[in-house]
Amino acid sequence: MYDRMVIAVDGSDEARRAAARGLRLARAFDATVDVLSVVEHGAIRLTETATERDRLRERGAEAIDEIAELAAELGQPVSTRLVDGKPAVQITRVADERDADLVVVGRQGATGLGRRLLGGVTEQVLHRSDVPVLVVPGEDHDGGPEAEYARVLLTTDGSENAEVAVPHGVAVAQRFGSTIDVLNVVDVQAAGGAFGAGGLEREFLERLDERGREAVDSVAERIETSDPDLPVETAVERTTSFDGAAAGVRAYVEANDVDLIVMGSHGRSGLGRQLLGSVASAVLRTVDVPVLVVKRRE
Repeated sequence: MYDRMVIAVDGSDEARRAAARGLRLARAFDATVDVLSVVEHGAIRLTETATERDRLRERGAEAIDEIAELAAELGQPVSTRLVDGKPAVQITRVADERDADLVVVGRQGATGLGRRLLGGVTEQVLHRSDVPVLVVPGEDHDGGPEAEYARVLLTTDGSENAEVAVPHGVAVAQRFGSTIDVLNVVDVQAAGGAFGAGGLEREFLERLDERGREAVDSVAERIETSDPDLPVETAVERTTSFDGAAAGVRAYVEANDVDLIVMGSHGRSGLGRQLLGSVASAVLRTVDVPVLVVKRRE
């Protein structure tokens, strides 16, 4: 599944956690790794002397060297690259150039503004990249190089956009001996509207549950076909939160000690190349476990 990875670093603690996760995955998949740091053009323009510009590049080089040292400790070979430009543009360019199967980034990076905001670079990478992106939060509960994935959560709404994530969840589970949880969240507020959710008929809710059950059973059958030995749990959960389906995902993650979420970038609402799906965006902002986002290619 993953032969070549690009790990983007900026010297932040969150990027270091992301890199540790990425190196662990690379070792499990026997993948080659490019460690990349981008010196932002905007920062260069603010410098007044050659010494200041050199210092910016030195910081980027130090960020790369730190991860290269960690990789050496793990016995994971890496290539390194320091470039100038717009970070999201350069990350996606290098991923395309290297024919990468996975990009690994921290959720916020050096300029993070809080747990409910995605870092600007990370969000732009998610918008631009057709390559799957692993986003690692700063509050990752076990972000060390030995982090395991005992429980991998696949979310589905039954759409093709969501189901592109299934092979990725299966691949990780096979490498780490994981249990796969397949979850459908019934968003009662979205189904009934903000003013009607409290009075929805029981039969209508039961139909929503049934559709959710069909969605998770379809994914479970697909997993069993590809690997009958993988343990699979399925669940359909209702949420009445105004935060939508993401609130149901978050509650399930917390209640079931999920270690990794694997999800499509969009659900039934379509692709929208420049827009991250609302559920994926909300999950990325509010969960404290890594999220692997997979986009269906247009």
